[in-house]
Amino acid sequence: MADEVVVSGTSRNRTEIIRYLVGVAVGIVVLLLLFGKRNELGPAWHQVRQANLGWVAAGIGAEALSLLTFAVMQHRVLRLSGSKISLGSLMLLSLANDAIANTVPGEPAISSAYRFRFYRRQGTTSASAGWTIFTILVAQAIGMSLLLLLGVLVALASGGIKDAGASIAGLVIVIIAVAVLVRRDLILRLVSALTRLVQRIITRGRDAKEGGLAERIQATLARMREIPLSTGSTVGIAGLATAVWFGDFLCLVCGFAATGAAIPWDGVLLAYGVAQVAGTLPIVPGGIGIIEGSLAIILIGFGASRPSALAAAVIYRAISFWLAIAVGWSSVWVIAHRHRRS
Repeated sequence: MADEVVVSGTSRNRTEIIRYLVGVAVGIVVLLLLFGKRNELGPAWHQVRQANLGWVAAGIGAEALSLLTFAVMQHRVLRLSGSKISLGSLMLLSLANDAIANTVPGEPAISSAYRFRFYRRQGTTSASAGWTIFTILVAQAIGMSLLLLLGVLVALASGGIKDAGASIAGLVIVIIAVAVLVRRDLILRLVSALTRLVQRIITRGRDAKEGGLAERIQATLARMREIPLSTGSTVGIAGLATAVWFGDFLCLVCGFAATGAAIPWDGVLLAYGVAQVAGTLPIVPGGIGIIEGSLAIILIGFGASRPSALAAAVIYRAISFWLAIAVGWSSVWVIAHRHRRS
């Protein structure tokens, strides 16, 4: 299994491991502060234990739908680049990628490298694999920006927040992300220019092998710029990326429904978006503690009781994080086993 996860000795260095451990410690501290008061922890834990299993199952289904949509998005982008991988294999990859992204130090480089290696073993070219990863990363940023913007607008309309500056900032982010996806060739040219600069520095030194690697990277970037992406395809990919996030959001809604508490519709989408953005902090793996804390604090601010907000956050994270990790690492083993057999 270890050979499948692209974590070399150089990438998993001492600094990354220390940062990872510090992040885990920060997450634990946040969780202790969040659940530290017994008079509030007791009612929240009671709601978790009494959760409606039907709604919990619905939450699992929503998370599975989110991962399936991510697999469909990969399948779509790969086909646009001239490659084809079965949807079943990509679903397995989605599960494995989710677990790696939430637990392995060095994110997001490690999960992207794992996907790149998987694509290449399935017969795709380096240009197709790199273009697919780049396109999906930008599309995911667009999808999250759209949901966050919608959450801000809903909160504004309901009077939950008074400042329209947040919606303007969200709109600017969406426009920038769309522009990057539409004019990805400019970004790739910038990366190519940086690669040439690194190559010149290397060739002045002694490592000709690394200089050759830089040349291969430039050639791959040049081929990536030649892959077309029409306006219709751009809209379709951004729509799929938004659906990926929306499926995960539905898991949170199901977590609230499982507790039997009223859902604060005027702020639940905003809380979800802010929590996901906060959870991307590179120091805290998987957003442990940060996502739970952000969700609970914002939901309480929009009228949810503290026990209900804590219980909903716990159920949501139990499905989208802990269960996803368990299933995902099993998928990593399956992928490794298939590769050894082939």
